[in-house]
Amino acid sequence: MKTMTCKQLGGACDMEFRAGTFEEIAEMSKNHGMDMFQKGDRPHIEAMNEMRERMNDPHAMQGWMETKRKEFEALPEDK
Repeated sequence: MKTMTCKQLGGACDMEFRAGTFEEIAEMSKNHGMDMFQKGDRPHIEAMNEMRERMNDPHAMQGWMETKRKEFEALPEDK
């Protein structure tokens, strides 16, 4: 298991997510973002808007995801 924060994953807070794979942690982050969006949390909505802009360029989004995947893989295992 490895830990990343919402901020590390492009979000707006220090909430921690723990998962065994990058795909799992990305899904947790996505679900958290959607929850914060539904609650009307401005910082998360702004972070989601930035992500949406990144998604307009498939190469930029792919590069961003690869960078985050490498960041996840480089993390030490949780104790």
